[in-house]
Amino acid sequence: MEFKIIAKTFQGLEELLAKEVTALGADNIEIGNRMVSFTGDQEMLYRANFCLRTAVRVLKPIKEFTATDADEVYAVVKSMEWDEIMDVKNTFLVDSVVFSENFRHSKFVAYRVKDAIADYFRERYEGRPNVSISNPDFRINVHISENQVCISLDSSGESLHKRGYRTGTVQAPLNEVLAAALVMMTGWNGECDLIDPFCGSGTILIEAALIAQNIYPGVFREEFGFERWKDFDESLLETIYNDDSQEREFDHKIYGYDINRSAVATALDNVRSAGVSKIVEVSQGDFYDFEQPDHPALMITNPPYGERLAPEDILDLYKTIGTRLKQNFVGNDAWILSSHEDCFAAIGFRPSTKIALYNGSIPCEFRKYQVFDGSLRDRREEGLDIKSEEERERNAKFKPHKMRDDEDYDESGRRSHGSRDDEHYFKSRPDRKRDGKPFRREKKKEEFVPLFEGDFDHHVNRHTFKWGDRGEDFQIGEWNRYDHEEHVSKRHEDGKRGGGKRRDDKGPGRKPDKGGRRDGHRPRREGKPDGRKDGKGKPQGRGGKKDDVKWGFDSEGRPFKQ
Repeated sequence: MEFKIIAKTFQGLEELLAKEVTALGADNIEIGNRMVSFTGDQEMLYRANFCLRTAVRVLKPIKEFTATDADEVYAVVKSMEWDEIMDVKNTFLVDSVVFSENFRHSKFVAYRVKDAIADYFRERYEGRPNVSISNPDFRINVHISENQVCISLDSSGESLHKRGYRTGTVQAPLNEVLAAALVMMTGWNGECDLIDPFCGSGTILIEAALIAQNIYPGVFREEFGFERWKDFDESLLETIYNDDSQEREFDHKIYGYDINRSAVATALDNVRSAGVSKIVEVSQGDFYDFEQPDHPALMITNPPYGERLAPEDILDLYKTIGTRLKQNFVGNDAWILSSHEDCFAAIGFRPSTKIALYNGSIPCEFRKYQVFDGSLRDRREEGLDIKSEEERERNAKFKPHKMRDDEDYDESGRRSHGSRDDEHYFKSRPDRKRDGKPFRREKKKEEFVPLFEGDFDHHVNRHTFKWGDRGEDFQIGEWNRYDHEEHVSKRHEDGKRGGGKRRDDKGPGRKPDKGGRRDGHRPRREGKPDGRKDGKGKPQGRGGKKDDVKWGFDSEGRPFKQ
């Protein structure tokens, strides 16, 4: 008997998921917002959990109805035959996602559904199943869009991104579902070598190895949620698990590098745990020393971009990426995931494809760079087309991230009020409103703003980070310090300070000024090269009233008179 099935995914991966569902042979496929719905039987439900690489959860709807408030939801849920689904001895958990003006609090909806299930069993069996947050026997999902309510059973249990092969992790690891999606978006299917020069814990490497050999991600899972259902068919699952007829040989290699020694050790452990160590090689390496590969290769990488990881001199890193690609990756393609437009700009040449994605809650773009000899203009004059029709169609559909978080809105633009269960994908965000008005980010100012906070008045430890050309005398943010000192000393020489004396001519034994600097210069305040006044109450500098002198900063952080 066929029934409706819903596979959830991350924003931007819906079309990939639909292609996977189509390959499984499902019927009535429809693409929605972060989900794909289709119909199938029990085997299709099991295969969806076992085979889909870009699905986060697979739901089985069991009741759909209309309601205008939580009390109506309670009444309908209580009337359902819950003893056909679970027993008093079982545990359960209710998640809820709401897109409705009538239901303003998703947790209250979840509480009412929980109460309805508990009251159903209490009235019939003088007992009730308990709620378990960590490892429930049954996960029940409530989805409300306006007045349309759908009650579903979560057949996955833990999120499907938890493959089961990961033995260790590093800071800011890449989600397994997103890693698999990145590989699939490139169209790579094992026809050449693959390289990740910022491999971290090796997630992209492992997911690429599974795709190259067509090994389903479900082989690593210890348990699925449907295994605790009353109608669980163990023999059917065993048949799916033991079927390796789709697997294939991979005749190339997958290479991973990372400058961090502990990350390399973690990646090696994960590669061995996934059973792909024969085709995946991981070693310590600095991208500064990257060399042209011996064979054609595809690069897929997720370098640091200053959100959860903030290495010094981040723009220099991306400048090095562009330089090394242009010099030592000629004839190949590189796909890079990052979030800052400044980082992409530092690479130095134009991408042929851009895809808007989310890495967790961070809005990112996945860009393709075709590396070739000569300039783009020369190739066009020669009549060479660097973009395929598929890429042109994809670029035509490209929409950069908006100011709001689109995954918290439905198709009609209404905001979701989701639950805060950290183990479940359905997560809401704080309602970004101030004084009843929608929160809007401020427009980017034109003055120089470093990507990262911190003290830039020291040089990068080059033994730790060797990214990029280290021949420059100044690092990011140092222009403020050097230009300011030059500006102040020039004013002293011109005699523009009352009496012509410098404040640091104090003689031995004098205490330092406020701020702790013995040269007498206080730390420069934002927007003004020098805020001190002389004995007459006038701002020291070029004279005049205080309001007549206004200072700004150019794109490199140097002060100028407005």
